[in-house]
Amino acid sequence: MPATHDVTNQVPQLTGHDVADDPTLLAALEREGADWAADEVHELGTLAGSERVQEWGRLTNENPPVLRTHDRVGHRIDEVEFHPHWHDLMDVAVSHGLHATPWRDSRSGAHVARAAKFYVWSQNEAGHTCPISMTYSAVPTLRHSPQLADVYEPLLAAREYDYGLRVPTGKRGLIAGMSMTEKQGGSDVRANTTTATPATDGTYTLTGHKWFTSAPMSDVFLTLAQAPGGLSCFLLPRVLPDGSRNAIHLQRLKDKLGNKSNASAEIEYDGAVGWLVGEEGRGVRTIIEMVSNTRLDCVIGGAAGMRYGTVRAAHHARHRSTFGTRLADHPAMANVLADLAVESEAATLVAMRLAGASDRAAADDGEAAFRRLALAVTKYWVCKRAPAHAAEALECLGGNGYVEESGMPRLFRESPLSSIWEGSGNVAALDTLRAMAKQPDSVEALMAELDAASGVDGRLDEAIAGVRKELADLSDVEYRARRLVERLALVLQGSLLVRHGDEAVADAFCASRLAGDWGAAFGTLPTGVDTTRILSRITPTE
Repeated sequence: MPATHDVTNQVPQLTGHDVADDPTLLAALEREGADWAADEVHELGTLAGSERVQEWGRLTNENPPVLRTHDRVGHRIDEVEFHPHWHDLMDVAVSHGLHATPWRDSRSGAHVARAAKFYVWSQNEAGHTCPISMTYSAVPTLRHSPQLADVYEPLLAAREYDYGLRVPTGKRGLIAGMSMTEKQGGSDVRANTTTATPATDGTYTLTGHKWFTSAPMSDVFLTLAQAPGGLSCFLLPRVLPDGSRNAIHLQRLKDKLGNKSNASAEIEYDGAVGWLVGEEGRGVRTIIEMVSNTRLDCVIGGAAGMRYGTVRAAHHARHRSTFGTRLADHPAMANVLADLAVESEAATLVAMRLAGASDRAAADDGEAAFRRLALAVTKYWVCKRAPAHAAEALECLGGNGYVEESGMPRLFRESPLSSIWEGSGNVAALDTLRAMAKQPDSVEALMAELDAASGVDGRLDEAIAGVRKELADLSDVEYRARRLVERLALVLQGSLLVRHGDEAVADAFCASRLAGDWGAAFGTLPTGVDTTRILSRITPTE
């Protein structure tokens, strides 16, 4: 068919750029003591920005995993078949240490380096980072049983992706999963009904149904079950030491809104064999460290999604013209893009600060206390902001953004996940109140962080004073939980921006988020904001 017209004013694909070309991220990498990892972060950024690897992400989402419960002659196999590029993505992530390697790395800033790499690489494809995150988070929980940790930790931290169901100790590297929720309890894991019966050889036999188990092809799982001494934590391998399959049956894969490349399953324990981790009756206390670290990855992932959306919206606006002018040069669009950038930079800054606290917490009680409260606060807020941010970034592309080929629908579908995973909004808000009540030193640590920015910006000072006033009156505090946590999150982000961020971004944040000179939607920054300077920080080098 002959062409009827020339195609003009369409935006070139954003490829061939370094995703790590991110001034907020790179400054934090240096400030938090991990500048030694800059070359590897840029290496991953170049990979993530390449056309080849972006195609991996597209194909793994357009060809989601398939459950194979039985082989061709009827034997139960309980396996999941993935697109080949899923394994390519996993191999890059593992070989670059995005999983458990920081726990075996004695260098200062190891967790910060890992956070930066996770942030950069997940902007290409977020689904496969779920098993990567769980593997990272499993190690501190496993250390509650040193004998198990001695065997499995080196394999979990190994930089080799060795896919396939085989005896774990015979593999070059392992991936870990987590199985907690049940259909009758959800977040209330103490309502779990899965039972764990002690056997004479020191193992336990587990029977029950788990409602949501992500990455069911992982090599080992941490799970909760009711033992004689109460709710307890167990380690279950998919393959037992004698080479036989453990009795973990995959019932179905979940048909999810997003995270399509990653398999999530309902599973049945039919006399599955497990090993106790920690003490009987202390399952929640034991596994909570795994939950804490996956919450950190929720924040990092939320920040990464914001950066992805902001950069693509800016790229589109820079190459698209309307009414004879570049879209980015229209004042209304400049306001939207700058507002998205402010939200993105604030999220990135606090994510990296929390990663730094993770590095220092073992030797610094103040950093441990800060991380306890600040992580709960930030998990609530950054993850809660991600869907609204993704929707606005998508809208910047207009109808093109609504089409799958743009990549923006995938971002939008993925955006609610981090707010749901490891505790939805109310769970995170109530966990903040729990930390304040049980660990008052965490409140002191957070306020000390805020006070470090005292006197720099009057709007921030006033907002912090308002938070102190709210903290002084805890009547109806559960009813007010979301409001209080939101204000804590905003003053924390504001204090970090004022101390460490770009001056124009900090000014826009304080004026809008703290002083209230802002509307209800993105693109309502007040006049006087230096949008040109802000937008210069989100223009990728192609």
